[in-house]
Amino acid sequence: MGRAVEAQHTTHKSAFDKRAIIRAIAPLAVGLALAIAPAPSGLTENAWRYFALFAAVIVGVITEPIPPAAIGLIGIATAAVLRLVGATPAASVHWALSGFANSTVWLVFAAYMFALGYQKTGLGKRIALLLIRAMGRRTLGLGYAIALADLALAPFTPSTTGRSAGTIFPIISNIPELYGSRPHDPSARKIGGYLLYTAVSVTAITSSMFITSLAPNVLAISMINKAIDVTISWTQWFIGFAPAGLVLFALTPYLLYKIYPPEIKEAPEAPLWAADELRKMGPMKKSELTLLALVCIALSLWIGASKYVDATIAAMLVVTLMVIVRVVSWDDIIGCAQAWNVLVWFATLVTLAAGLADVKFIAWLAGAITPRLSGLSLYSAILLVVGVFFFLHYFFASITAHTATLFPAFLAIAISIPGISPTRWALLLAYTLGIMGVVTPYGGGHVVVYYGSGFIKTRDFWILCSVMGTVFFITYILIIVPWLAFLGI
Repeated sequence: MGRAVEAQHTTHKSAFDKRAIIRAIAPLAVGLALAIAPAPSGLTENAWRYFALFAAVIVGVITEPIPPAAIGLIGIATAAVLRLVGATPAASVHWALSGFANSTVWLVFAAYMFALGYQKTGLGKRIALLLIRAMGRRTLGLGYAIALADLALAPFTPSTTGRSAGTIFPIISNIPELYGSRPHDPSARKIGGYLLYTAVSVTAITSSMFITSLAPNVLAISMINKAIDVTISWTQWFIGFAPAGLVLFALTPYLLYKIYPPEIKEAPEAPLWAADELRKMGPMKKSELTLLALVCIALSLWIGASKYVDATIAAMLVVTLMVIVRVVSWDDIIGCAQAWNVLVWFATLVTLAAGLADVKFIAWLAGAITPRLSGLSLYSAILLVVGVFFFLHYFFASITAHTATLFPAFLAIAISIPGISPTRWALLLAYTLGIMGVVTPYGGGHVVVYYGSGFIKTRDFWILCSVMGTVFFITYILIIVPWLAFLGI
């Protein structure tokens, strides 16, 4: 019997080792295969090698032979040593460290500090219990409660990281544990995975609904005005996207409930239990009230002072106030390994994605698309132009960077195609800026926070991103094209 158990253990270990080897070889194989292949016409050898390195890093992030943050560091260190982006050592190190100066990266870090404060004070647990008491009889009800909470904040909060990662995540991350669902554990599928990915998806939808729900929307509006001398009003934007947005908003929690079902679907006793737990907690403590006041300050700055105070600076100000009033301690902050890990991972991805633009790979790719548009029908041209613009977000870790880099080029390409007005082309492209945030685990600052939460496996996250990105795009195109034509835009 002992030999049989030992043999079974050896077989299992051997299978595990093979999988580990495959995970390690896959990114190297992809990178090497691309690097030795000839560069496409019009692209420099240097840019092609950089793309090979970028592809290897992304495959490594997917297969995870080592932690993703370490893979990102290896990627930027390799690019800097080989001078694939900067021509001199000084330029290379400036590029390599540029992601750590990115404002969104630090806003993501601040979101983790908010979550830490919710956890330490018990405020997150209290709000989670209130949600369960109100809508916790069914898991699907909680999914829609999360969606409605995001929708309520979206018109007034142009930072998705501030809105979703800084406000929604710290609250809902407390809900799964109350149902016995824990991160980095098989129990995560009980309810945690479903709730957190619902939040990710819904934020992408609400980000496209309003000009003011995503900062790059405002950037796109200014680019449209400059390119075609048309001003898009807040109302015009909302009416143009409303049918597609409302369909996606109503569909998403239910669709995820079906394709990524929670194990706990109904808990009729949960509201009663939550009410009992709230009674045990008693009235709000001073620390909870203090944190609530600080969160309100952050929201007020994000909503009402965005023209005067950057969202990241506002968040960091509130984090320092949390330390001053002892909601959290400095030791708590430097000891939050998850926050520092995500900061390094996201900073390196932001740097690597920006490098694609720096070596002119993105410009070459956009230019290579234009000749392929000749001879296409109008609807085929719409599908191709908008589709490529949407799915090119795989190469970006920031929607702002995507907008600044690609939107002017694609708008210029689009308005050269006859058949529809420049304004309609502009909206067809601009409306995708929010919903494209769902296509990868690094597609936006808020997505990174949920990805790092441990409630959704790496493989599951990538699959869900691919599925939901495709569903969002197809639904969007099927509704938006005839709707804008009906409006006569």
